[in-house]
Amino acid sequence: MSGPLTTLRVLDFTTLLPGPYATMMMADMGAEVLRVESPDRMDMTRMIPPHDGGTSTAHAYLNRGKQSITLDLKQAESIEQVKSLVRDFDIVIEQFRPGVMARLGLDYESLKAENPALIYCSISGYGQTGPYRERAGHDINYLALSGVSSYSGRKDSGPPPLGIQVADVAGGSHHAVMGVLAAVVHRQNTGEGQHVDVSMTDAAFALNAMSGAAWLAGGEEPAPEQGMLNGGAFYDYYRTADERWLSVGSLEPAFTKRLCEVIGRPDLAGYGLSPKPEHQMELKQALRDAIGQKPLAQWKEIFAAQDACVEPVLSLREACEHPQIQARNMIIEVARPEGGRQKQLGHPIKFSSTPCSSPTIGCAAGADNERYKMQK
Repeated sequence: MSGPLTTLRVLDFTTLLPGPYATMMMADMGAEVLRVESPDRMDMTRMIPPHDGGTSTAHAYLNRGKQSITLDLKQAESIEQVKSLVRDFDIVIEQFRPGVMARLGLDYESLKAENPALIYCSISGYGQTGPYRERAGHDINYLALSGVSSYSGRKDSGPPPLGIQVADVAGGSHHAVMGVLAAVVHRQNTGEGQHVDVSMTDAAFALNAMSGAAWLAGGEEPAPEQGMLNGGAFYDYYRTADERWLSVGSLEPAFTKRLCEVIGRPDLAGYGLSPKPEHQMELKQALRDAIGQKPLAQWKEIFAAQDACVEPVLSLREACEHPQIQARNMIIEVARPEGGRQKQLGHPIKFSSTPCSSPTIGCAAGADNERYKMQK
C-alpha cells in the first residue's frame, strides 16, 4: 500500500460509525489496520441496507483496506492472543463504553505492560471521566448536549435532524485520527506511548467555534435565526420557482454587490453586513422574491458567470456527478474480493508524494484468521 502512514499498525476494536470511519481514514493513508471482531455478534454495519452482492455497502466502505480476525473476548485464550498481537502493533483504537476494556483486561494499563510505546485511543460518547461517562448516546444526543442544536434550524420548527452524523464523524472520527497522529509524533520524539481519550460530546462542543467565543468572552448567547451564519441574516437558503434551493453566502461586500446587481436590487448592497435586523430582513425578502421567480437551472446558468458565493443545493446524485467532485477524484472504484469493483467515496486529503489508496472493500469477518494464526 502507498500513503504516509505505511509504517503504522493499528489494532481496531471499533464498530458502527465513528471508530470504523477513523480507522478507514488511516487505512486509506497506508496504515495496516486489523479489525478484531466477535465470532458470534455481527457488526451492525454488516446488516445495514442496501447490499451489493451480499455485502452491505456501508460496511464495504467503512472497512475498506482493512483485515479482520474473529476473537471471543470472553475467553482467556483470546485475551492472551490480543496481548501477543499488541507487542507488534503501534496503535489500539476501541469504542466500548468506559470500563468494558478494563473488565476484559484489555485497558490501556494492561496493554501498556505488553508494549510500553503503545498508543491507545478510546472513542466514546462522553469520555472516560465525568458523570455521563457510562451513559448511552447517539449523534443527536451529543449535538443536543453540546449546545450546537440549540441555535441550529428555524425558530418555528426547532433543531433539524441532520442528514450526516456531525458529532460521530467530525467529532469522534476526525478527532481520533488527529489525537492518534499527534501521539505518534510525541512518541517519535520521546519514545513514550499514551492514552488518547476522545469524547464525541467534547468534540461537538468544541465545534461551537464562533458562537462559543461570543458567549464565553462576550456574554452573547446564540439562538436560531439570530446570528449572521444561522439564518438571522441574508446568508441562507432560498426556494426557486421549481421548488429547488439556492445557497447564498455572499457575505463580503464585493460579493453582496454582485448578488444585489444580479437580482436587480443594487440599492440593497450596503445592507449585507448591516447589524440592523430590519436591513437584513429587507434584503432577505428581496432575495426570496427574486429567486422565487426563476427555476434552479436558470439560476445556475446566471451565477455560473458570477463569483458571488451562490451555489445550487444539489442532490447526492447530482453532487456525485458534479465536475468539481469528479476532478478531485472523490468517486473511486474499489476492488471486490470476489472480482469486480464497487464505487465508493474517495479520501478527501490529497498528498503529492504519498497518495492514498483503497485496495479492497470491507472483508468478511475472520478473513485473516489464518494469516494472524488466530483460532477460527
